[in-house]
Amino acid sequence: MTPMKKTEDSEKITINLGYVDLGRIDLMVRDGFYSNRSDFIRTAIRNQLTAHADVLARSIERSTFELGLRDITRAELEAARAGGEKLTLHVVGLARIAPDVTADLALAAIGSLTVLGALQAPSEIRAALADRIR
Repeated sequence: MTPMKKTEDSEKITINLGYVDLGRIDLMVRDGFYSNRSDFIRTAIRNQLTAHADVLARSIERSTFELGLRDITRAELEAARAGGEKLTLHVVGLARIAPDVTADLALAAIGSLTVLGALQAPSEIRAALADRIR
């Protein structure tokens, strides 16, 4: 039996900060307000997302985005292909294309894929859908 690959529940980002801001963060960490720089930055981001929750909710509704985890399965894509339709997918969060999906199937069934967050898909799927991923 092959062990299942652990899926990350977060994505690493890189930011550039000025020295003064970085020093202020380090001061907050040193004084025990936060455990480390990442803790401070995650808290600041969550606070901003909470402060703008109403605007985000309206934007998601207006754009017909799916919020959270969106698994795109082989069965779903086969059904779309069999029905002669191409899916238009909009995701805020994490979109995962199943590892058993072939590039040909993805091309036949996905018209466009917009992901605000992260996309997990085999490299051959990403390459095949490059002009359809936004």
